[in-house]
Amino acid sequence: MPDSRVPRLRRFLVCEPRHFAVQYAINPWMHPDTRVDVDLAQEQWQALIRAYLAHGHTVDTVPPVPGLPDMVFAANSAVVVGGRVFGSLFHAPQRRPESLHYDLWFKTAGYEVYRPESVCEGEGDLIPTSRYVLAGTGFRTTRDAHREAQEFFGLPVISLTLVDPYFYHLDTALFVLDDHTIAYYPEAFSPGSREVLARLYPDAVLATHDDAMAFGLNSVSDGRHVFIAPRAESLAARLADRGFAPVPVDLSEFHKAGGGIKCCTQEIRS
Repeated sequence: MPDSRVPRLRRFLVCEPRHFAVQYAINPWMHPDTRVDVDLAQEQWQALIRAYLAHGHTVDTVPPVPGLPDMVFAANSAVVVGGRVFGSLFHAPQRRPESLHYDLWFKTAGYEVYRPESVCEGEGDLIPTSRYVLAGTGFRTTRDAHREAQEFFGLPVISLTLVDPYFYHLDTALFVLDDHTIAYYPEAFSPGSREVLARLYPDAVLATHDDAMAFGLNSVSDGRHVFIAPRAESLAARLADRGFAPVPVDLSEFHKAGGGIKCCTQEIRS
C-alpha cells in the first residue's frame, strides 16, 4: 500500500507514575501481592512520552498524588470533544478521588467540566470517532452514562456490551485508527455488539486473542503512527499491511494493573 496515510498532531494529557503500585484488585490483571518495579515503570512511561514528542504531539502533565496509584491511567479521567469535558465517576471507590484532581487540572486550564451522575470511566469506555461515540458497558461504565454523554456532546452514542472481564474497558478491546477505521477483538463483545461493529466498520482490522491479551488494542493512533505494545506482533503486521506505521512502546510494567499505552493517555480534542 502506498505511504499515503497522514498523521494528525494530537494533544495528550498524562500523569507521571511516581506513586504507581498494585494495592488492590479491581480487574483480573491485578493481584495485590504483585511487586511493581517503580523505576522500570518510570522508564517505560518516559519512553512513551518521548515517542509522542518525537512524532510532534503535545503532552501536558497532571501532578501525581500520593495514595492514588492508578492516577497514571489518565484516559479514565474524562472524555474531551470540541473542548468540552465530560468527567468521570469511577466504579471502584479506591479510584473516585482521582476525578477531583483531573477536574482541577481542566478547570485551571480554562475548561468547564461536567460531572456525570452515573458511573463513567472516561475514555476507558467512551471512545469518540469522527461520527459518534463508541461506548462500552458491562463491567464499568453504565448505559445511563451513555445517555448522559449523548445529551452532553450532542453526538450519537453507540452502546457496545463487553463480555470478557479481561477486557473490562472498551479501550482494552478496541481503538480508533483514523476517521474511518478501527481495530478490535470481536470476542470481547456480545453477539449483538459484534454485529453492530461489523456493520459500522466492515473494513476494520481484527485482532487475535493473543494480540488483545498483549494489550495490542490499548493503542494510540494519530492516523498514521500507531503507538502499540511490542508483543502484539500479529496486529502490528496487519496494521503495517494497511499502511499504518507501528511504533512499539513497551509498557509491560503497567499490564500488572490492567493498563497500557492508551490507559496512560488522555486525548484533549479541541
